[in-house]
Amino acid sequence: MGQAGVYSAVTNYLDGIKKTGTDDAGTIMSYLKSEEIDDGLFKGNIRADGKFVHDMLLLEVKKPSESKRPWDYYNIKGVIPAEDANLPLSQSKCALVASN
Repeated sequence: MGQAGVYSAVTNYLDGIKKTGTDDAGTIMSYLKSEEIDDGLFKGNIRADGKFVHDMLLLEVKKPSESKRPWDYYNIKGVIPAEDANLPLSQSKCALVASN
């Protein structure tokens, strides 16, 4: 999952360069914060504090006898909505939010 997150972040950042026509980090972050991200791996938004918020899966690890094929490790028990899975922006201690 860590590799998927890095792939998603880099791909969206490079897409931001293409769409804005610049490699200025501030311009690209402004662009990314204004767009919903849905790259087939993750779907959500980047908040003012820079946190990417998205729904989270609640998983249960399967018993070895329950796995039917390679990489069949989890049962999805539910989806935690983004607003419940993340600290509200109003409670953020991030300096990026405090200065706004």
